[in-house]
Amino acid sequence: MSRLRVANRGEAAVGREHAAHRCRERVVQGGRRRLLCGRGVRLLQLDGLVAKVATALAAHAPVELDDDAGARRAAVAVVLSDDGDPALLFIRRQVRAGDPWSGQMAFPGGFRAADDEPDLLTARRETLEETGLDLGTSRFLGVLDDVSPRTPFLPPLVVTPHVFLVPDRAPVTPGAEAEEVLWIAVRDLFDPDNQTAYAVPLPTGTRDFPAIRVGSRVVWGLTERIIRQVAGLAGIAF
Repeated sequence: MSRLRVANRGEAAVGREHAAHRCRERVVQGGRRRLLCGRGVRLLQLDGLVAKVATALAAHAPVELDDDAGARRAAVAVVLSDDGDPALLFIRRQVRAGDPWSGQMAFPGGFRAADDEPDLLTARRETLEETGLDLGTSRFLGVLDDVSPRTPFLPPLVVTPHVFLVPDRAPVTPGAEAEEVLWIAVRDLFDPDNQTAYAVPLPTGTRDFPAIRVGSRVVWGLTERIIRQVAGLAGIAF
């Protein structure tokens, strides 16, 4: 008679940890075959992600939000590396009084320098100022859907994400408005094990928002929603 062995909670946790560790080693050492593994299970394959995003964006008609209600316009740069282990470029904003996004993880970007400044120019200019990365020679892939805050407790804002492709994870340096600049691997951003909730205190009570935790850093809000758009273009849901 065969026997079925049931592991206790501690053994199951160790097993999941070991399986996830093996999977991450394959991601690093497996050459072009890059698999995303979460909860000890092979979940997503990242092969061809850059090509999928580029192809989808070429045919994408971005949703444009109305700013007639006095919302300010801003543009961000979603900078994707094409180096075999795709990564996205982030900043951690300086902690500043009066800034509702103070200290948060974000894509480089900001408000227009003038009302007639093209959003594409805004994204490139702000990226250079905040990270030292010049996108002038990068490949511009296209525009994602506009995003706006989903709470009335934030200033009216419309953000247009612009996607750029660079050949590798270029050296970056934080500018005056950035506390930190870093590349985060797409495999970590899309890993189901890194999906979490972020509790935000609001005047009406605490509200949980979808978030991504990578190490000590938490990405949520508009930035998390933009990441989901990138994943959707590649046919990935998380």
